[in-house]
Amino acid sequence: MQTYRALLIGNGETVSARLLKQLAAQADYVLTADGGADHALACGVIPDGVIGDLDSVSAAAKRKLADRILHVPSQENTDLEKALLWLTKHHFTHVTLIGFVGDRWDFSVGNLLALARFTRKLKICLAGEKWRIFPLVRGTKLTCKKNKRVSIIPLKTCTGVTLSGLKYPLKNEKLLPGTTRTLSNLTLQTHFEITFTHGCLLVYQEV
Repeated sequence: MQTYRALLIGNGETVSARLLKQLAAQADYVLTADGGADHALACGVIPDGVIGDLDSVSAAAKRKLADRILHVPSQENTDLEKALLWLTKHHFTHVTLIGFVGDRWDFSVGNLLALARFTRKLKICLAGEKWRIFPLVRGTKLTCKKNKRVSIIPLKTCTGVTLSGLKYPLKNEKLLPGTTRTLSNLTLQTHFEITFTHGCLLVYQEV
């Protein structure tokens, strides 16, 4: 299957220009959600598209990117949901998110929970300067550096959870939402693997 990678930039806590440019260079398409357009331009990245209700993007950015604004009919969902719906409709397979967590923890938690419904159609990664978050509904193998922190956070009851490549492994365990036993694990090698039979969880990984 053809792989199409997007970088989606929001209006929350952003990253350095160096990292933003690096991630943009790895993407087939750079999409900004509302005020994320200003973050992109400030870092020297020209987005391919701008989406959202456009209530936080600057007038200067709207003028500069007028021909790249994507008009969507519904205003009943968040800018993040608008962007992810657009990406799935246009057959993107992977998306890296910047600027969707930060000082507004109501929005941060809401954004993390909203990702769950898109994980069957998109491979999603939230990126920060020193961390990555992956929402998962199926198992995966992730590359890493040795002796880095990894936390597994179940959003729903997860069954058959098996962890390998970490200091504290699991085998066919059941994890309930709110559990703390899978916080602050440590990587042992250059990759680790998580498998599970049912559920939805977040993997937090230091990089």
